[in-house]
Amino acid sequence: MNIKHLVYFKELARTEHMSQAAENLGISEPSLSYAIKKLEVELGVPLFEPDGRNIKLTHLGGLYLKYITASINSLNHGNDLIKQLINPNKGYVKLGFTYTLGQSLVPELIKQFSIQENNREISFELNQSFTAQLLRDLYDEKYDVILSSDVTQFGDQDPHKIFNFTPIVEQEIKLAVPFDHPLAQEAEVRMADIGDQPLIMYSKNSGLRPLINQILERADIQPNIKFEMVDDHSIVGFVRQGLGIALVPNLPQLNQEFVKLKPIVDNPVNHELFLVTKQSQFITPSVSRFQEFVKSYCWQHYTNKDRLI
Repeated sequence: MNIKHLVYFKELARTEHMSQAAENLGISEPSLSYAIKKLEVELGVPLFEPDGRNIKLTHLGGLYLKYITASINSLNHGNDLIKQLINPNKGYVKLGFTYTLGQSLVPELIKQFSIQENNREISFELNQSFTAQLLRDLYDEKYDVILSSDVTQFGDQDPHKIFNFTPIVEQEIKLAVPFDHPLAQEAEVRMADIGDQPLIMYSKNSGLRPLINQILERADIQPNIKFEMVDDHSIVGFVRQGLGIALVPNLPQLNQEFVKLKPIVDNPVNHELFLVTKQSQFITPSVSRFQEFVKSYCWQHYTNKDRLI
């Protein structure tokens, strides 16, 4: 059984499209077809079946894919480990993080990590999303580590039995209002100022939604929700157009010429952020080094000084 053929099978199973898989693999369609036929002959079962103009995995093909994926991942982990054990100062970190963290914290962490002499040749593969998607991708081992909110549910499982959540920083929650809103002229605001004004809210998929709900419930506010969305920039865009106000994390790079972020004096709740890893996931030396750096750096520069981002 040829390892390349297993890689070909995995890619074809992902795309379920012969020409697309061949293009992604950089081989010809006949070569891909030959490899799959050879696998099927050796196993004695069909792995794919026609599906209109495309193909799809058979039931047995789907079962086989789980084992092939695990095997290829283990082999890649072994290759990474050997390379990094030969030179532990090289490697890469697959890092996912929520949208607001890209404005300040993540660039700061990567800069301070990378200026240390032993870390200069460690590279990063970065991506952003909302907490629920980041956790799903971490579960599928698309990331080594993510920086996100905590959650109480992961599908039908307890997330704290699957992931390690290490608190690293707290993020201040502010009120976003249009520049011509009456509250924009106030130095600070109170929760009562929200009243029944139209609110732009984070969607239920967002890790921030439970926190915003908690803040409103503590203030005994029945929210007048006009729109719901996932990312901060969309929320701020709606606020700018006067479609409502919003409770959002501090956005240090926001141009406050059009949208003002006002401190809330009577809200004791901040947004706690976590470094999250999968409990059973293989960790390379470079990833382990980055994790320990993040914990130490955030403790020294944020937690220990009661400093918010």
